[in-house]
Amino acid sequence: MSEQPRQPRRRPAPAGAGGKQAKPYRRPQKDPVRMLAFEVLRAVDERDAYANLVLPPLLRKARQDETFQARDAALATELVYGTLRRQGTYDAVIKACIDRPLREVDPPVLDVLSLGAHQLLGTRIPTHAAVSASVELARVVLGDGRAKFVNAVLRKIAAHDLDGWLERVAPPYEEDAEEHLAVYHSHPRWVVSALWDALGGGRAGIEDLLEADNERPEVTLVARPGRSTPQELLEAVGEESALPGRWSPYAVRMAEGGDPGGLEAVREGRAGVQDEGSQLVAMALAAVPVEGRDERWLDGCAGPGGKAALLGALAAERGAFLLASEKQPHRARLVERALAGNPGPYQVITADGTRPAWLPGSFDRVLMDVPCSGLGALRRRPEARWRRRPEDLEGFAPLQRGLLRQALAAVRVGGVVGYATCSPHLAETRVVVDDVLKGRGAGNAPVSAELVDARPFMAGVPALGDGPDVQLWPHLHGTDAMYLALLRRTA
Repeated sequence: MSEQPRQPRRRPAPAGAGGKQAKPYRRPQKDPVRMLAFEVLRAVDERDAYANLVLPPLLRKARQDETFQARDAALATELVYGTLRRQGTYDAVIKACIDRPLREVDPPVLDVLSLGAHQLLGTRIPTHAAVSASVELARVVLGDGRAKFVNAVLRKIAAHDLDGWLERVAPPYEEDAEEHLAVYHSHPRWVVSALWDALGGGRAGIEDLLEADNERPEVTLVARPGRSTPQELLEAVGEESALPGRWSPYAVRMAEGGDPGGLEAVREGRAGVQDEGSQLVAMALAAVPVEGRDERWLDGCAGPGGKAALLGALAAERGAFLLASEKQPHRARLVERALAGNPGPYQVITADGTRPAWLPGSFDRVLMDVPCSGLGALRRRPEARWRRRPEDLEGFAPLQRGLLRQALAAVRVGGVVGYATCSPHLAETRVVVDDVLKGRGAGNAPVSAELVDARPFMAGVPALGDGPDVQLWPHLHGTDAMYLALLRRTA
């Protein structure tokens, strides 16, 4: 009998559970939407970037691929902002599903888990799709080993809906009200405490405010007087997608969203994107009566230029000159761009408002919108709530007081200063104004100025409190939480 040729030995495929043959290795598939969202979250974590600055260019790049549709852009936006807004809640849920401290989870892994948690708990994406898409993302960006960890954690998270998890991870309100609100509404505890102090009142008000911080804000436009009109913007946006502003006669709301950069008036600088709260601050300063001359106005912290552009347009209507000063050169360039084409006289300079480049008593009106914690704009910059720390306010305090003192020195007797912050924190608002007026602080003398009731200069705006200063609120006014105190120099 002839010998049969020997067959080469083949290693048997490894058996899986139950003796089944394991599936062959499959290369992970990249999902452009979730990859984009992950990239934004990493930029926020690694570079302290702001999502509202990182996301738009990435979306523009993605749209160059014809397969990337408008619905993909909408989903990527929701995944980024929803995950950032709910980060505190999702951290508490993830912590309950792992056997190690949260700080020991690598940040990229935590970002994938948070994106998955938001899909499971904060969207209508089906459970199986949310888990499988998140695990596939983990395979691409983390590797197969850590993808198994992601899969196990997300399957635990999928066992309950958001309400079910909140019942498990948040302490009862009666036992610890601030921590309960912090977990339920995804704000750091210290922020909850600070906002509650500034707002006053009981549980309903603070819950309404925290909920408003987690809502996606409308895009609001400003028609700069003498250069554009609200009617032009309403027609450009379209009747079905645009609404007049609630309080500002120059405002138009893009209720259905959209890209404001596609509007001709915005591209040409005749209109801009500006929250109504910021518009109201500039309008109020311009509306306060001053005796005698009204020829020289100053914006002492002008960057990035939104308020300066509106102030410049309002000054031009009266033939007044606007000096816009900004300390940071790159922000001063943004102010130049915002004011380009202003119908009246203006000048932009790069200067430090605490070491002024102008003579005392030079101006009739001064706006000092000071650097602050930004706690009033958490709707637009949700990551700021996790980035800020209570000690940050100590760093802002000397600067805010110094800028207000210099603003009062810059205005003539009888002129008016507007002190503004995009923060409702009492340490950045009323405490600053009170300290400056009373001369608190080493070597400081009381300032010869008096508070002017700001409420009459925001005509038609409700719930402005007892005055004389004004605090706007997202849940009451639909604006950022802008603060304004008006002060008239008396000597």
